[in-house]
Amino acid sequence: MPLEDIILTSYNKGHFLPSFNHAAQVWNHDFFWQSMKPGGGGRPSGQLLQLIERDFGSLERMLMELKAAASTQFGSGWAWLVYKANKLDVGNAVNPLPSEKDNKLVVAKTPNAVNPLVWDYSPLLAIDVWEHAYYLDYEHRRVDYVSTFLEKLVSWEAVSSRLEMAMQRAAKRAREEEKKRMEEDDMIIGDKKAMEVYLNSDEDSETE
Repeated sequence: MPLEDIILTSYNKGHFLPSFNHAAQVWNHDFFWQSMKPGGGGRPSGQLLQLIERDFGSLERMLMELKAAASTQFGSGWAWLVYKANKLDVGNAVNPLPSEKDNKLVVAKTPNAVNPLVWDYSPLLAIDVWEHAYYLDYEHRRVDYVSTFLEKLVSWEAVSSRLEMAMQRAAKRAREEEKKRMEEDDMIIGDKKAMEVYLNSDEDSETE
């Protein structure tokens, strides 16, 4: 079973099964390490930058929100940049509430091992804010650690690649959902026509 499926199954709508924390932390750390490169940082480009500016107003505003999420996560956890292709709100970090906004970039933070996969979001960037990730070098200065990560380590190329895949998945899902709706509409229309034929035939038999 793929690791992502284990995470989703063991999340159990917020009532974690024993395997959840282990599976999620393996996934989170692998994703986090792949979010970095030597000589990273700088500015993103292309479609990623366009969406950042569309959804946050500017790159600086997005970075400010990401730093705030990372620095204010109480205790151990993670900060994320995600592509949100459904209508769940990140306001509730365990079981998000419905919202009217989708197909956009958002910043989120999660406690302990929880990651945005459980909300059906597409993670693009992760920052580990468990204490062991930074304490030896930064002690309690989490903000300095997060700033260094974003200024010198983050791989915007990796984030851009993940965004492209996330948008492709969202577009494919939208097409599949539209096809399903059309098939359901056709079935309803077919049922109505069948009922009309039945009623008409019943009326004809009565007149005879």
